[in-house]
Amino acid sequence: MTTPSTSAAPAFEEPRLGRYRWVICGLLFTAVVINYVDRQMLGVLKPFMSKELGWRETDYADIVFWFQGAYAISYLVFGAFVDKVGAKVGYGVAFVIWQIAHIAHAGARDLSQFFLVRMALGVGEAGNFPAGVKAVTEWFPKKERALATGVFNAGSNIGAIITPIVAPMIMMAFGWRAAFIITGVIGLFWIIAWIAIYRSPGEHPKVTPGELAYIRQDPADPAAKVGWLAVLPKRETWAYALGKFLIDPVWWMLLFWLPDYFKKTFSLDIATFGLVLAAVYFISDLGSVFGGWMSSRLMRAGRSLNFARKATMLLCAVAALPYLLLNQVHDLWLATALVGLVAAAHQAFSANLYTLPGDVFPRTAVGSVIGIGGMLGGVGGMIMAKSVGQVLQNLGGYGPIFGVCGGVYLLALLVIHLLTPRMEPAVFAEP
Repeated sequence: MTTPSTSAAPAFEEPRLGRYRWVICGLLFTAVVINYVDRQMLGVLKPFMSKELGWRETDYADIVFWFQGAYAISYLVFGAFVDKVGAKVGYGVAFVIWQIAHIAHAGARDLSQFFLVRMALGVGEAGNFPAGVKAVTEWFPKKERALATGVFNAGSNIGAIITPIVAPMIMMAFGWRAAFIITGVIGLFWIIAWIAIYRSPGEHPKVTPGELAYIRQDPADPAAKVGWLAVLPKRETWAYALGKFLIDPVWWMLLFWLPDYFKKTFSLDIATFGLVLAAVYFISDLGSVFGGWMSSRLMRAGRSLNFARKATMLLCAVAALPYLLLNQVHDLWLATALVGLVAAAHQAFSANLYTLPGDVFPRTAVGSVIGIGGMLGGVGGMIMAKSVGQVLQNLGGYGPIFGVCGGVYLLALLVIHLLTPRMEPAVFAEP
């Protein structure tokens, strides 16, 4: 079996189609912004909360560990749940859980309570990407999925830009507890828009017949549903899952420890602190969109899906190598530029990795595959959290951590290529 050629797709005059699918992408983008504001809030405020609450490095690492444990288990559950109930219900349930958990941080008083609220946050946030990628596979043809994924995934960087600017301002004015309450209540308005707007393309009154045909231009999926037990033994599942296991911990490390790295290494005050983090995540935002654009552009130019995805990921893996130099950099803005570059490389790599389940599995199995991969990514994040806590507690520096981060993208691409050398559709036995 060979990967369908992009040149065989029906010819569409895209400007006449309608573009309502990008409204859906905008909704997903906004949800990811909120998701990352909620996720990163604790990391941004950690240097200041630690003094008040008396946290050691290993205490904070344990909070991250339990968040990621709940996240890993719930990712698997939400993957199957989203395949069963669909993106609309799945995303709505996940959003409400994580937003309430985010607000509940304001009431936490000791480590055990922080463990509980972070675990609840992990449960809800685990539904974000299974539901988001599921929605993209419903609303976009294969040749646009990497771009759409890159666009909505860019919301993570916008959230990461907003948080270090807004959170310290609220903290200085009203205290750190108010930062969780105010951002949480504002975020709840999204669920109203989601319920009002989201439908499947075939049921949405705003979708023209031309746009619906454009969305459905790829070969039809098998009629039978494919559950996670059926996808578990597939090499394609493990290409995605092991890729997530290797690269997700690097992003977790950036989210939860980057504020600490800059504050400790360069002794930043609260004003400069927010500006530096905003610059890093702005650069990484460009990487997310670029990664999706590049592989989609290669496919539009006639290159195979296999070549487009892997060539883009190879470029990203090479761009992540400056991690190896970070511990030797002592200029603030050079460090900011390098961290921005490697964060952009991660987001571009990730935008293409997220499309793999939709590229090779029927739509009914996408959530399950995303769930399996997310669970392994969460387990990798748990290992990273414990490792970072121990390294900082005992060695006091980030050098060994950055050394590991620099090489994992090339390793991840090698694993993906060995397991899916041609990135062909997964084959299932007839029922």
